[in-house]
Parts: sequence; C-alpha cells; structure tokens
Amino acid sequence: MTTALEPALSVRQVLTLDRVLAGEPEVVAGAGHLDRPVRWVHVAEAADVGVMLSGGEMVLTTGVLLAGDPDAQAEYIRSLHRAEAAAVVLGLGRAFPAPPDVMRRAAERCGLPMVVLHRPFPFAELTEEVQSRLVRSKFAAVSLSEAVRTALTGLITAGAPLQRMLDEIAGHAACPVVVTNLAHRVLATAGERSAVDDVLRDWERIARQAGGSEGDGWIRAELGGRGERWGRIVLCGYRGEGATGRLLADRAAESLVLHRMLGGSVHTWEEESAQSLLTDLVSGVVPARQLLPRARAAGLPVNRRAFVPLVVRDGDPVQLDRVLRLLGLPGLVAELADGATAVLLSLARDQDGEALAAHFALRLRHETGARTTVAAASPHTAWDDVPGGLREALHVAEAAADAPADQDEPLLVRLRDVHLRGLVRLLRDDPHVQSFAERELDGLLCGADAESELLPVLRTYLATGRNKSRTAQLHHVSRPALYRRLEAIEARLGVDLDDFEQAASVHIALLAHDAQQR
Repeated sequence: MTTALEPALSVRQVLTLDRVLAGEPEVVAGAGHLDRPVRWVHVAEAADVGVMLSGGEMVLTTGVLLAGDPDAQAEYIRSLHRAEAAAVVLGLGRAFPAPPDVMRRAAERCGLPMVVLHRPFPFAELTEEVQSRLVRSKFAAVSLSEAVRTALTGLITAGAPLQRMLDEIAGHAACPVVVTNLAHRVLATAGERSAVDDVLRDWERIARQAGGSEGDGWIRAELGGRGERWGRIVLCGYRGEGATGRLLADRAAESLVLHRMLGGSVHTWEEESAQSLLTDLVSGVVPARQLLPRARAAGLPVNRRAFVPLVVRDGDPVQLDRVLRLLGLPGLVAELADGATAVLLSLARDQDGEALAAHFALRLRHETGARTTVAAASPHTAWDDVPGGLREALHVAEAAADAPADQDEPLLVRLRDVHLRGLVRLLRDDPHVQSFAERELDGLLCGADAESELLPVLRTYLATGRNKSRTAQLHHVSRPALYRRLEAIEARLGVDLDDFEQAASVHIALLAHDAQQR
C-alpha cells in the first residue's frame, strides 16, 4: 500500500502526461477511481501478474496472452483488484483491436480504472517517465520532511510558543493550519489571515468533514502520546501532493506532541487560545467582527446571545474556569496583562446577566476562600460591543483596586460603584491631570518624608471623609500627634483641609497621583 513515506502520482495525473496523451488514452471503466495513487508502473504480460504485485501499481499490458479466453480476461482483472493495483492500461493492437467487453465489465464491477491506448505506444517510455517523477517526488518529500523537522526541533529547543511553531508549519504547507481538541474546538490557527477566516467561518460544518476524510486537500494528523489522544492538526486545503501533505502533517504532529510534552509554556493550549482571542478583543487592533469566527470555532456560543465581560484582579484562570464549569456557564477565561484575568460569559438573552455575574462572584469567593472582587461590565447583545465591555470591566477592576485598604471588599463592583475614583483613573494619563496632581501635591511630593509619613496620613484622612478619630486609630497615633501631622500637611500644601473645596481639590489630586503610580 502507498504510505506517507511513498509520495505518488494519481492515475488521473499519469493520464495527463505528454507521453501518455500521445497514445490517445481512453478510460473505459472505473472512471470514478482515477484519484488512486500510483506507487509504481509495472509492464507485465503474464496472466497471473497479480501474485507479483504489492499494491499501488499501474499495470501496462497488450493482453497478448489473454486473447480469445474470456474467463482468463475476467480472472486477470479480478487478480489485479485483489492485489490492489492502481489501474490497468491496455495497449490496443493485434490481440485486442477494440476494448474487450469482458475485461471492461469486470473492471467496472471491481472499481478498477481501466484505460486503453488507441495508438501504438512504447511502454518503456511511460515506465521511465513515471518512475523518474516518483523518485523526484519522493526525494522532494523526504527533503521537505527533514527541513520541517529541523526547523521545528530548533524552535522547540529555543522554547518557542505554540503560535511560532504553527506559523512555521503553515509556511511550509502554504495553506491554513488548525489545531483542535477532540471536540473539534479550535485551539490555534496559522496561515494567511483571510484564508484562516474563511476556514473558521463555517467551522462547525467542515470540522466533521476534516475529521472524517481527506478530500480537497484536508489532511489531518492525530495529536497524542502515552496511549492517549488529545487533539489533531489539520492542513486545510493543501494543494501539493497528497502523500507529501500527509508526511508534512505527520512531522508537524510529532513536533507538536514533543512541544506539549516538554512543557514549553506555563499555559495549556486551551488557555493560550482564549488568551489570544480576549487580548485581541481588548486591544481593538483587530475589529471584533473579524474575531467572531475565532470565537465560534473556540466553542463560545455567539448566536443570539448576551455577553457579560468580567475581570478579576490576580485571579487564577484555572479556578475561574472551574467555577464556570460548576455553574454550567459557557464562557472563555484568560489571563491578560497587569495581573488581570478576564471572563467572557455567553448567556441566553432571556437570562439575567447581572444576577448570574453576582452568583459567579459569590461562588468564586466560596471556592477560593479569598476576598476576591469581581469587576463586571453591563451585558451586551451585540458582539461589536464586547471589546468596549471588556475594557470597561478592566477599568472598573483597576479603580476598585485603588480603594483604601480598610474598606470592605465587595463581591461584585460595576462602573457605577467606582464613582470619582473611576473617573480619575480614566483621565490619569491626561497631561493636564498629571500637571494638576503635581501642582496640588508639590509641597508633599518633594519632601523626603512625604511617602513615609505625611502622604499616607493625608490619604487616609481624605478617604475616611476627614474623620480625625478614625484616621488616628488606623495610623495608631494619638489625636494630638495626628493634629500636628495635619498641620504640617496644610503648611506644606498651603491649603485649609477644613475647607470643602480645597480638601476636594487635594483629594482629586491624590487620587490622580495614586492612579499614575499604579
């Protein structure tokens, strides 16, 4: 049988060679099986040629020993079928001036391509042409295999991420490459973006095709090790020789299994897939509409859904995903930059998004035992609004993190809960706000003891609503000692903290300063 290490021409391809066309070939049987691979070409006149074959041969004959014996002709075809020959080519001449009906009918019943040549044809020329092409194809395939193996091994040694590995594979395959789990959910892709999007757009339907057949250049290889399968790699629309594509897919699979076993990343491929998608959504570099096929292929329900973006500071993605599964809520979890972990819930539109977000926050705190706060954006029914919602949840999480340490940590916090602190965080990078903060706090910021003594006192005093007793208690000082520190603060800033407007101005400046420092 033809294997991935034995690249082959198909019967159809052989029939298009110039030397074959010169013989005026005609397919008289088995026309539906012309894509069979031809491993070798064999010239044989023996009636029992089938015992000499090992499979995949195109047999060339004049039929001189079969003429006048219909039973021998039918048995000849059946023996080729049993030997799994690729096709039989009969040169018409003295033995058979016309296609023999017995052989034609037997070939049609067996599904064996039968071709007749209407003009005299030197079989040696065809044999030489096909054999040389097969040898060149095999050499090219082996060279490609070694080149791919060398390149991927180098990347593994260098600790390259999965995406870099797939980019290398896609470069050799010149077609989209998709890695899935056993449930056909897409974990990673590579290749020209528009071609990848075309593949993902209808992934739910074509994934089954990719998993069950290799027609139209869809070539797959299983991923697994130690007796366990956990995914597959698919070359989508490979345009080269089928055997070469299978060889390439096998080499890619071997390298990906090795990459996973060596633990080249602290994240699983599923986590990396969700992280890539949610990071692209938050950044806005890729329009949300273009990311929809990736979300759908990753297993996120997207049709007629309500999306609830959540963010947890210093959250563990594994724990968050576990809580999602416990609650039976579909969604994606990924760790973003700056210690924030995002959760994108996908709910039916008749479900109460706010109530389920609160339920998620309660269950998370119960499971982790930590005083975790979940920041939530409003539910969105339009996919295009999801990036803005994720950025809103990130903003709320950052603003909530700026809250004074003595305040109780709420289960769930929304934009309406962060008030002035949230507004200041949004404006923290504005040069006017930065200049305002420096001007208002200059008398404290320039002092060597500001951060160690006076600035924390001012921060607590304003956060407690200018409650002197509470401030003294939190800083473990006497009331007279606190008064002296407040007088020093007022002197340095040149303000009267008993004046509401002046105190509010200093408070806003301090919020801006803290936001910038974070």
